[in-house]
Amino acid sequence: MLTNQFDPQNPVATTHNILGSLQSTLQSTWQTVRGMQAFIQLLFDESGSLEPVWALSQSLVDSPAFQMAATKMKITPAVAAIMAERYQAPPHNLQDLLKYPQNSLGYIYAQHMQQWGFQPLEPVMPIDTETRYVEYRWQQTHDIWHVITGFDISEMGEIGLQAFYLAQFQLPLSSLLIANALISTTLLQPESLALLLNVIAQGYQMGKVAQPLIAQKWELAWEKPVNQWRAELHVLPITH
Repeated sequence: MLTNQFDPQNPVATTHNILGSLQSTLQSTWQTVRGMQAFIQLLFDESGSLEPVWALSQSLVDSPAFQMAATKMKITPAVAAIMAERYQAPPHNLQDLLKYPQNSLGYIYAQHMQQWGFQPLEPVMPIDTETRYVEYRWQQTHDIWHVITGFDISEMGEIGLQAFYLAQFQLPLSSLLIANALISTTLLQPESLALLLNVIAQGYQMGKVAQPLIAQKWELAWEKPVNQWRAELHVLPITH
């Protein structure tokens, strides 16, 4: 309780500590409320907007679940190393990547990005904690993971990739997006439930078998063939 923090010998410091505790509690509560609002909005939103996804993701960055996931990630030496380094890739230009061989990661990634109408994502956030670095890095490389795993950008493909994430490092956003998809499909599209469950199972199993994708510095080897990346990382891609 806050009253237990009072020290009559040092009332100024006590007041400062109490105010800090209140601020932290209010901030945490506000983030939780925002996350709940985003989760509910996603259940019924048919616009395809990513705003509630980003709001939900932001609400989880400093959560205990994410902190626990980051701690577990460091058990794997390669992941621990990139987290300690906090590697940040230099910006890349899609037109430049199209100059690589047609079987290379750079070329195929750039081709997909142009086909999807996307531009490279460069997250804007402070990278001052382990969880925020992981958040930054998965967002920055998300579309590369689509290429490597073979999951497309349809709703089903995205949930399959989220299951892959969940198997790889228990990303809290992934578990909530999967839960959201299960609720939404059960209530609004029950005829698609079996397909959704199959996609989740496939993605999760792929993620359990694969080497940690979060540990890869893709941008330092754009020229490497996609099939070589997959073989080295033990990824058997989804085929459509």
